[in-house]
Amino acid sequence: MTKRRVESPSVPFGLMDRLAQQVSPAWATRRYQAKIHTALLRRTYDAADRSTAKDGWRPSATSADSEISVAGATLRHRSRDLVRNNALAAQAVQVLVNNLIGYGIRPRAASGNKGRDRKVNALFDAWSKKCDAHGHTDFYGLQQLAVREMIEGGDLFALRRPLRGAGRVPLAIELREADHLDEGRMSVGDAAVRVAQGIEYDESGRRNAYWMFPHHPGDSMPGSWRSFASVRVPADGVAHLFERQRVQSRGVPWGTPAMTALQHLGDWQDAEMTRKKIEASVAAFVIGDVDESEQGIAPSVVDGDGNPVDQLDPGLISYLRGGKDVKFNTPGSTPGIRDWNLVQMLMISAGFRVPYALMTGDLSQANYSSNRAALNEFRRMIQQMQWTVVIPMFCQKIWDWFCEAAWTAGLIDSPEIAVEWDPPKFESVNPWQDAQTDRLEVRAGFASLQQMIAKRGYDPLAVLEEQAAILKVVDSLKLILDSDPRHTTGSGQGQAETGDAAFDPPAPPAKTEI
Repeated sequence: MTKRRVESPSVPFGLMDRLAQQVSPAWATRRYQAKIHTALLRRTYDAADRSTAKDGWRPSATSADSEISVAGATLRHRSRDLVRNNALAAQAVQVLVNNLIGYGIRPRAASGNKGRDRKVNALFDAWSKKCDAHGHTDFYGLQQLAVREMIEGGDLFALRRPLRGAGRVPLAIELREADHLDEGRMSVGDAAVRVAQGIEYDESGRRNAYWMFPHHPGDSMPGSWRSFASVRVPADGVAHLFERQRVQSRGVPWGTPAMTALQHLGDWQDAEMTRKKIEASVAAFVIGDVDESEQGIAPSVVDGDGNPVDQLDPGLISYLRGGKDVKFNTPGSTPGIRDWNLVQMLMISAGFRVPYALMTGDLSQANYSSNRAALNEFRRMIQQMQWTVVIPMFCQKIWDWFCEAAWTAGLIDSPEIAVEWDPPKFESVNPWQDAQTDRLEVRAGFASLQQMIAKRGYDPLAVLEEQAAILKVVDSLKLILDSDPRHTTGSGQGQAETGDAAFDPPAPPAKTEI
C-alpha cells in the first residue's frame, strides 16, 4: 500500500510571530497554528481562495432579515414590473400558481365522528363560498390570489375579520399585499418587545403583532390622513404566507434569481429590434462623383425631391449629391441568436423553478422521457411547497379560525376539529399506465383505496357513499355494468349467468384435493 505524504503549506514565521514568541510562547504557537489552518483551508476549498482571481467576489455576512430590509421593496417592485410586462415572467408565475393551487387545496374534517365531520364539512362548504371580505371570490379563489402574491411579491398577509349574522359562521378573510406592512417601524429599546420591519416580537422571539397600514401606501387616493399611520394588528389574527430559505422573517419574490437574466434578455431583444428597424429603413443609396465646387464638403443626403433627409423611414431611397450609382442596402444577420436566447431562457426557467417547456411552450428540446423526468422533479418541489408552506402557513390557520368562529356561534361542539387536506391531483402524462400502477399498488397492499381516491383530489368517503348509492339503483333495475367488479372481471367477462342469479353474491370457490 502506497502512503501518500501530505505536506504542510509553506507559512513564513514573520516578525510579528517572533515578537509574540518573546512575549508569550504559548500564544505565539496558537497564532502560528491558526495561520497554518487558514492556509490549509484556502488550499482545500477553492471557493474560499482570496487571490486576485476572485477579487470581484465580495459576499456579505449579513443576516437574511438585514438583506431583505434593504433590498426587499426594490425586488418586489421589479418583480411586479416584470410580471406585468414580460411574457416569460408572467407565464412562469401562472404555471406555479396553476400547479400549487389549481382548483383549490380542499379540507376534509377528520375528527373520527362521521356525523360531526359531515356537519363541519357542510358548514365549511357554505362558508367558503362567501368568505372573501371584499366579496369577490371564494376560499379557493383566495388561495390562488394569496399564492400569486407570495410568488410575485414575496409576502402575503391574510387577516381575520369578524362578521355579524345569525345562523352563519361569523368570519371573513381579508388579503393584504406586502406593502401594507410598515417596514420602517423599528424598536429596540425595550428588551421584552422588539419591532423589526413592522413585525413585533416578544421576549422569546415569537410574533406578537404586525404594524400595518389600513390602506395600500401606493394608493393614489388613500381616503384620509389616518391611512398613512400604521395600526397594530395582533398576530393571532394574521396569517403570514412566505417561503423561508434561511432563518428569516420576510420573503422575497420567487423570480429574484432570474430578474437579471430577464432584464438582459429584454434589453437585448429591444436593441436587436432597433438595429433591424434602422437597417430596414434605408432601401438604397444613389452615389457617384462629387462636383468640383463641392470638393472638401461632406456629401449631403437628400430624397427624390431634393429635400434633406433628417430621419430614417422604411423603404427610404437616399441620394448623395451628384450620385448616379445605386447601392442597395442588405441588412446583416446575427448568427447564434437562437442558441443565445435558449441559454438565457434556460437560466430564467431555473431561476423561477419552472420547467423550460412549461414556461416557453417550446417542446423541441424534450422527448417523452426527459419531459416526464423534469415533471417528476417539478412535482416534488410543488408538493414540498404545498405541505410545508401553503397548507401550514395559510390553509391550516384559516381552518382554525373557521372552527373557532363556528364554535363561538354555537354551530359546532368543539373549537378544534382535525382536518385532512387534499391538494389538486397532477394530470398524468400517461393516464392508462398510471391507473394500472395505482390498481396494482392497491391490490398488492402497498396503498389503500382511500389514499388513491384522496390523491386525485376527492373525498374518499364521499366517493364511496356516492358509488354505493349508484350501485343500489343499478341493482334495483337489475342492470349489469362493465364497471361493476361484482359481476364482471377486469377483462369484461361475466362472472355469473344473466338473470336474477347474477345479483346473488358469488359462491366461494370449491376446495380441490391435491
